Amino acid sequence: MSGVNVSQLIKNKHLIVFDGQCKLCNAWSNFIIKHDKNVHFKLCSVQSDKGQAILNYFNYPTDNVKSMLYIEQDKYFSQSDAVLEVISQLGWPWRAIKIIRLIPKRLRDWMYDRIAINRYRLFGKYDYCRIPESRYEQHYL
Repeated sequence: MSGVNVSQLIKNKHLIVFDGQCKLCNAWSNFIIKHDKNVHFKLCSVQSDKGQAILNYFNYPTDNVKSMLYIEQDKYFSQSDAVLEVISQLGWPWRAIKIIRLIPKRLRDWMYDRIAINRYRLFGKYDYCRIPESRYEQHYL
């Protein structure tokens, strides 16, 4: 996706970059779609050309992505911080989950990493990236 102005692509967006082959990650995306009534967030698969360009823009590894990213303007969050940033913007009752921030980041990220490393074994993997249904296309970048 050379020649794409990624800074323009992410401008004024609340972007979630996720593993489109991971069944757990797809369940997370479905959760976001269900609870993001105002289409505040945009979703993008790491396997897509746009996803790869965004990862490159932030100097994030493109070949072995172990964390979803949450991007606001030119700042990104990964691991447990990404999940908590998204959850905190979904409103009540989900916003209450941000109490997890009281757990030290190092421990939160360790727990996140254990799930991320084993996500295919625990939850499964699609052989392909799911194509979003047309009724949900406004949720995708």
